[in-house]
Amino acid sequence: MESQPNNPLHGVKLEQIINDLVAHYGWEYMGYTVKIKCFTDNPSVKSSLKFLRRTPWARTKVETMYLKMLKNTN
Repeated sequence: MESQPNNPLHGVKLEQIINDLVAHYGWEYMGYTVKIKCFTDNPSVKSSLKFLRRTPWARTKVETMYLKMLKNTN
């Protein structure tokens, strides 16, 4: 496995990203920021993982939100 010291997403699982975002922002804000149904209509980590793993554009938006959260908390 290559070392990626400049990549904050390296080694972080998608489930952990979702859990951290929910803890920090909540489902309502996440649904407002990234307009996807799995955040607004009966949200759950399981449904979000399923959708984000199959939808690259949505995953990119969620990863960007996570990076902004990390930048703002540091």
